[in-house]
Amino acid sequence: MNAVILAVLVMVGLSLARVSVVFALVLGALAGGLVGGLSLEETLAAFNDGVGGGAKVALAYATLGAFAVAISRSGLPDLLAHRLISLLGQEASASRQTTVKALLLVAVLLVSVSSQNLIPVHIAFIPILIPPLLKVMNQLRLDRRAVACVLTFGLTAPYMLLPVGFGAIFLNDILLANINQAGEALGLTIGRGMVPLAMGVPVAGMALGLAVAVFASYRGPRDYEALDLATTNVPHHHPQSRAEPHALGLAMSIAAVVAALGIQLYSGSMVLGGLVGFALLSLGGIFKWREADDLFTSGMRMMALIGFIMISASGFAAVMNATGQIETLVESSVAVIGDNRGLAALLMLLVGLFITLGIGSSFSTIPIIAAIFVPLAVQFGFSPLATVALVGTAAALGDAGSPASDSTLGPTSGLNVDRQHDHIWDSVVPTFLHYNIPLIGFGWAAAMML
Repeated sequence: MNAVILAVLVMVGLSLARVSVVFALVLGALAGGLVGGLSLEETLAAFNDGVGGGAKVALAYATLGAFAVAISRSGLPDLLAHRLISLLGQEASASRQTTVKALLLVAVLLVSVSSQNLIPVHIAFIPILIPPLLKVMNQLRLDRRAVACVLTFGLTAPYMLLPVGFGAIFLNDILLANINQAGEALGLTIGRGMVPLAMGVPVAGMALGLAVAVFASYRGPRDYEALDLATTNVPHHHPQSRAEPHALGLAMSIAAVVAALGIQLYSGSMVLGGLVGFALLSLGGIFKWREADDLFTSGMRMMALIGFIMISASGFAAVMNATGQIETLVESSVAVIGDNRGLAALLMLLVGLFITLGIGSSFSTIPIIAAIFVPLAVQFGFSPLATVALVGTAAALGDAGSPASDSTLGPTSGLNVDRQHDHIWDSVVPTFLHYNIPLIGFGWAAAMML
């Protein structure tokens, strides 16, 4: 069996069996490396060389986790929750609950979409915005899997379609540039205006998946325990104190959130933004100075799993590249296709799915996929638009439903602060079912129609 397929199957199988994702990634990398012809020493060396690539994102998550715990101490989450719950009215009628649910989901969708272009902070807003809303979601009995699907759509669909913010990087600097580079010797040239046009069909598939998730799959109520987010992760031996909501504290909380996002936007560093926000909350008297160390440590502990997953995923990707079996996987797939363009498009998407599920980043996998898929697309007679749709969709499959993707880890980091949202079964599986399956179907249709 191809080493990449085996590694991904081991990783996904263990994750679905509720084995730690970190452990699953390490075992998957070891299995893939050994089957791919690497010795144990070479596999471990490749893994160790790759883990550094995820350290920056892991540190960013940890810092934002500390900031999120500090914000929960300010009284702002309680005030926000109280105001939103008041919209339910005293009787909390079903129709009023439905209205508030809709407003909440639309607001989360708009913020997540804006995080990719209008205010390109990517996942930095999630640990800040989502934890304060959990009390409201619990009151509404809102299924968090629907919220995870909304967040993942907002984190992926905009950059696949809109050439602004992160979309400008993905569509123009990465997708367009790599396709033109790979197609230069083959006479294939793509213009900027063609890329969003080609990606429109796959994104329409994601929109359909979002509608199914919100209006059908996760429409029903789901009960969660009402846990105190501010103290869930703080050691019990330390005296607790919660700041009552007051004008100065709320003003400092809002200023800290604005400063954290603003500095991240200006400097490009989520770490710096989170640290400045935490410092402002401390200066504003939101928590006592002697509690700062415990709060910061508990916030980092809350995000530790997410960080280790990112680090392990970078090592996994490095091992897959070191085996050289990605190219072999594509070549062996082509050998069984013959002249069937429909089968060729489907196999290219499925191969892209296996490659990107392990690596977990569309931005990182496009250089690999484009170099292999563009010559194949030209060989099978696919049009330039169809080629863009195939490469772009194959890459996006990794972001939409991978256990190691920002677009699934981000929602989990916000929805699981009270330990009631499982990363695999409540984030990864729902997004895989509602986005990866439509992406494959609509991506294949785009390749055949364009």
